Amino acid sequence: MSHLFSPIALRSLTFKNRVAVSPMSQYRARDGYANDWHMVHLGRFAIGGAGLVYAEATAVEAEGRRTIGDLGLWDDDQINNLKPIAEFISQEGAVPGIQLSHAGRKASERRPWHGETPIDDEDIAVRGETPWEAIAPSAIPYADGWPTPKEMSEDDIQRVIRSFGTAARRSHEAGFKIIEVYAAHGFLIHQFLSPISNTRTDKWGGSDENRRRFALEVAKSIRANWPDAYPLAFRLSSTDWLDGGLEIEDVTDIARALKNEGVDLIDCSSGGIGGKERPRRMKIEQGFQVPFAGQIRKDADIATMAVGFLWDAQNCEKIIETGQANMIALARELLTDPNWPLHAAAELGAEDSQAMWPIEAGWWLMKRDRLLQKLGLR
Repeated sequence: MSHLFSPIALRSLTFKNRVAVSPMSQYRARDGYANDWHMVHLGRFAIGGAGLVYAEATAVEAEGRRTIGDLGLWDDDQINNLKPIAEFISQEGAVPGIQLSHAGRKASERRPWHGETPIDDEDIAVRGETPWEAIAPSAIPYADGWPTPKEMSEDDIQRVIRSFGTAARRSHEAGFKIIEVYAAHGFLIHQFLSPISNTRTDKWGGSDENRRRFALEVAKSIRANWPDAYPLAFRLSSTDWLDGGLEIEDVTDIARALKNEGVDLIDCSSGGIGGKERPRRMKIEQGFQVPFAGQIRKDADIATMAVGFLWDAQNCEKIIETGQANMIALARELLTDPNWPLHAAAELGAEDSQAMWPIEAGWWLMKRDRLLQKLGLR
């Protein structure tokens, strides 16, 4: 058995392999409610052999959506539409996960294919989509041309912390078995963590300890509403790639503190705090974020997930084999090939890899192979 396809346990859960489907926002929800699109989109990855399938960024408040099409879990009524999705993923042998989020100052944004800019008059006139007020730790716009967010009051902060906890309770009721908190890519929790976006001078800013307080309180709120038997993960930006921002040493300290609050896994991404333009320090290449997962795993003594520009099975195998991460996550590669895990298993030498497929497909594939071999065509 390859390292990539060996099982891994977190708390009471055992994942059948180390391949995770990264949360991929689809912008197809209506008023936060999941629909048939989400069932088909996520269900095909479970059929394709992944060990963990994450639902996309799911807002804990309506005002915390990035776009009008984001999923939500701010209302009990939204639970029922997610239940069959989580159940199907489980039935196909994968662990169903969900990513909880609040966009903060990145809220009220157009969908990427509409410009990935603040909602404007065209959205109102053509699509009937109206903007809403964004909130943030400090009244600093996300980028040039973006509205200035409202600086959060103490009441705002406490409300959002509670909202993460309540969304965790709803996630459990919907049948999900692992939560990932979206604390990366310039979303609200990242905004509190980074000195670039948090210039507060109260207990929520001004020092490393104060800036991480919000993330730790969110973890506590979720743990109070989430079964002890189920794992909790955080996606962190391992560096801001900007002078004066978070560096890997800062994020390692954050990971240690989160571990003390019951977090089991760090999903190690990077960037996203300083607008849409890619920072000069960020050089994108295959597996460019993997070293972050290795360093945080070693120095913070916590399980990590490597993510970003991963597509080669041999490379992913090496990441796990050499201890650079405990799991790997793919996104765009799975959009082009939802069966990537099954194809990767075959490439890595799994015996009778077609037996890993659902019987409804694997039986026919094995029959085809026997015929091709008999005819001397394979």
